[in-house]
Amino acid sequence: MALAMMDTNKHYGMVSRVLHWGMALLFVWQFSGAAARVLLEDTALESFLWGTHRTVGVTLMLLVLLRAVWALINTSRRPPSVSVMAKLGHLALYGLMITVPTIALIRQYGSGRALDVLGINLMSGFEGERIDWMVNLGGLLHGELGWALLALIVGHVVMAILHRKLTNHDVLSRMT
Repeated sequence: MALAMMDTNKHYGMVSRVLHWGMALLFVWQFSGAAARVLLEDTALESFLWGTHRTVGVTLMLLVLLRAVWALINTSRRPPSVSVMAKLGHLALYGLMITVPTIALIRQYGSGRALDVLGINLMSGFEGERIDWMVNLGGLLHGELGWALLALIVGHVVMAILHRKLTNHDVLSRMT
């Protein structure tokens, strides 16, 4: 049986699945780079992975916005949440997936440096003094909220497994 493009009340469609698992792979890459930055500073692996951090971050931000629009289009067809906590957990995930890169973009702008991703200039730099509150906001929150996002992602995976093992809610099969 061919997988439907649109979501249904029992399963997520092909578009939702590709967005979900594609973003999962990009998050593994992104957090591997961040971990290498902390644990393997000044190594070839850190240099390689960290060199893609902005590009992957911008890509993830665009994908989460696309995914949110897709979810809204499919709202009436999607499988229902298994609990209020599951719904709140997903809202927190989306909130952090938008907030973390937004704070990074604010920091980037405030630094006065240009932002080029895949050869496309997304943000021009500027001459003059940096905008301290923007740079400080990013320095204070981007990394910390990024690690909070990782904790939520790990919790998301654990809960999907626990739902299958401890209840009759096989939520994982809806996305695989």
